[in-house]
Amino acid sequence: MSSDPAVELPLVARGKVREIYDAGQDRLLLVASDRISAYDWVLPTPIPDKGRVLTQLSVWWFDQLAPVLASFGATHHLVSSGPGLAEHGVPAEVEGRAMLVRRLEMLPVECVARGYLSGSGTVEYQRTGSIRDVPLPAGLVEGSRLPEPVFTPSTKAEVGEHDEAIDFSAVVTAVGESRAAELRELTLALYSRAAEIAFDAGIILADTKFEFGLSGDSLVLGDEVLTPDSSRFWPAVTWSPGDVQPSFDKQFVRDWLTSSGWDRVSPPPELPEDVVAATRERYVTAYEKLTGTSFD
Repeated sequence: MSSDPAVELPLVARGKVREIYDAGQDRLLLVASDRISAYDWVLPTPIPDKGRVLTQLSVWWFDQLAPVLASFGATHHLVSSGPGLAEHGVPAEVEGRAMLVRRLEMLPVECVARGYLSGSGTVEYQRTGSIRDVPLPAGLVEGSRLPEPVFTPSTKAEVGEHDEAIDFSAVVTAVGESRAAELRELTLALYSRAAEIAFDAGIILADTKFEFGLSGDSLVLGDEVLTPDSSRFWPAVTWSPGDVQPSFDKQFVRDWLTSSGWDRVSPPPELPEDVVAATRERYVTAYEKLTGTSFD
């Protein structure tokens, strides 16, 4: 599903992976395509079933995390993802990859939680000994478990732009001191619970990002949640600090793009069939390990 889905609703926005439609009555329809992005580019080759994995895994996580949200007086934005979506003009071709959600006033920050050092976090730590304004102990390496999870927010970039890490003070400026503190506390609570669930399934949740919005004055968890697109998932059995970890996310695609010689300036190359198949397998494996159910 690499082209626009045939949904007969007004298109509100088109992101790297999702189309967002106006479903009326303060509702939006989120439809996840099989597009995959890397290094701020949408790649020309789709990953079969990727949109279904993202949607169904998000639905599963919303249910798992509902008690944590409730303890903060918060909720999530999911209204429905089942067969009843047909009454909202959802065609059969997007069944399983669409969510009917509440329309929110989205907050202008990405709420990132890290329990392990990896990726851009490692690069900044090696340079400064911290991640933005969050100091970390000496002696950590790629893949190290942090003493405790940390909140390392970023900007919410427009399509084609890059998210940038920001200090907590920038979150305060954007949303106010009280709301910023609430976002940090809730983000870390959601990450900690999700990390426990994932570890019980044999997966390390290295880091993830959440997006929140407001419904009136109430905080609401939105967008996708804890998918291979928004998280780093590592097999617990092979975890070994000091090197890049094997993963159940799109790092496999990033690694191939790096080895291909692509300059990240010209349009990206098509993905080979074996890379497509291996990437799909990683997404499906993440779903099946986490949920304990067969994707098929």
